Amino acid sequence: MKNYYSSLLAASAIILSVLLIVLGIILGQFFHLFAESVDPKIQQMYWVYLLFTLVLVFVVMMFVMAKILQQYVRPIDHFTNVTHQLAQGNYSARAQIEDGRLNHQLTMAINQIARNLQENSILREMEAERLKTLVSSIGSSLLMFGRSGAVNLVNKVFEETFHRKSEDLMGRTYKDIGLPEDIETEIEQIFLTEEVRTFQSMVFLENEICHLEVYGAPVIGENGKWLGIVIVMHDITELVLLEQVRKDFVANVSHELKTPITSIKGFSEMLLDGAVEDPAVQQNFYEIMYKESNRLQLLIEDLLRLSNMERGSFEITSTEVDVVDIVNQSLQIVRTKLQEKRMEVVLHMPDHLTISADHDRLVQVMVNLLHNAIAYSQEETVITVTVEKIKDYVKLTVSDQGIGIMQNELPRLFERFYRIDRARSRESGGTGLGLAIVKHIVEAHHGLVTVDSEVGVGTEFHVQLPCVEKTFET
Repeated sequence: MKNYYSSLLAASAIILSVLLIVLGIILGQFFHLFAESVDPKIQQMYWVYLLFTLVLVFVVMMFVMAKILQQYVRPIDHFTNVTHQLAQGNYSARAQIEDGRLNHQLTMAINQIARNLQENSILREMEAERLKTLVSSIGSSLLMFGRSGAVNLVNKVFEETFHRKSEDLMGRTYKDIGLPEDIETEIEQIFLTEEVRTFQSMVFLENEICHLEVYGAPVIGENGKWLGIVIVMHDITELVLLEQVRKDFVANVSHELKTPITSIKGFSEMLLDGAVEDPAVQQNFYEIMYKESNRLQLLIEDLLRLSNMERGSFEITSTEVDVVDIVNQSLQIVRTKLQEKRMEVVLHMPDHLTISADHDRLVQVMVNLLHNAIAYSQEETVITVTVEKIKDYVKLTVSDQGIGIMQNELPRLFERFYRIDRARSRESGGTGLGLAIVKHIVEAHHGLVTVDSEVGVGTEFHVQLPCVEKTFET
């Protein structure tokens, strides 16, 4: 191509040289007309001819130069404009295909470069979009710092967790974005040591405690160049709470099992050793052992029942049941305890109210709520049971005039083994699992159980059950 271009320029130069030579020869033929002996008219005709010849040569030369410019200079301007657009990032720009082998080859080369740049740009955009989607969908807070310690990447999870906007964080160092002090210290250690570090941090966010599992690691490029560090913070608050519930459960179960077992073992040892000869005392010991064994049996049965409910292996048998009949049956079951404390029950119910539910499970719910009201109420007080239909659900309310519950204890009321007054519930023979069982049964019926209470006034439990039959969980 280079030789071809040089030959074209040489040919153009030769054409111009020939025109100039021809013009010189023509003019040389008339040099003798400049002598003084030549007639002025002839000289005048010569000047006219000479002027005409010069104009003609000028026009021819302009035509030749215009063709040269059209063929070589204008395409160069066009190619220059296209390359400028490519340099500015407009990879859709294309050169026009001109006639001629030289221009055609140059046009094809520029367009090929433009296509390669456009393909690379699309590929980079796709990779950037995939990276953005991956970072956003991680599910954990992510921060990336450059070598100078400035933030250059933030995902949405971090923004939502720490309530910060990425625009306010980009370009700022890790010491200026308000991270907890222990996380700042660990980040600094990663910068100093360039080693992977894993640790846990407890953060206070909007009056809530958030437990984070933090992973930090240096970012190494393809050529081993250190680019910065990345910090991933996974929220493990729920896991920490579950672990605490597990510990509390083990401690509570151990305590609840230890009390009756200790009583049974102690009294049986005394009886076996013959230390007690009085028949009345022996009878008292037997009654205590029998009572504690019953407590132990009830505790084991409730634990098994609750375990089945939490594993979803218990069955809900849906039939047409009368809520009023369920309340009456439950009152018959607890009537003895009501008579012992000389308590009265006031009923506010219609004659009949039918829903689709599991009869035995609802009886269990009402019995547990009534037992709870009796256990935490003084003697000769009143328990009120209300049954009413509100829109598309039935509402059962059990109200007592008991000791009441403090507001800070209400959220934990349905936890296993949680007790307001341990001594009172133990005296009543409770296992501490009744309200947890109530919650599971009601939720299995797609219902809702809530509680309102005031210390020294009493407590109200509200159970809402849907009237329309639904597919129950098993």
